[in-house]
Amino acid sequence: MPDAPPALTYREAYARLSRIAAELETGEADLDRVLPLLEEARAAYAACRERIEAVRAVLAGDWMEAEDGEEDGGPGAGSPELDADQEA
Repeated sequence: MPDAPPALTYREAYARLSRIAAELETGEADLDRVLPLLEEARAAYAACRERIEAVRAVLAGDWMEAEDGEEDGGPGAGSPELDADQEA
């Protein structure tokens, strides 16, 4: 059984999409080449989308943790410096 090809990085996938778009936009792509180009573009798009979604998930988790910290008083809650300013 052959090994699966290595996953594309975001940069590699984006470069493939750009190259394919440029080739298709010229209007000179051979008709027999269009279907393979579209299949390659679909795979590259899926790789880009997966990477973007992974980053979004990480960021959403970080933002959720930061928002939770603010609701619990957040950084500096109950600190003497803030308490002294509030009393003045």
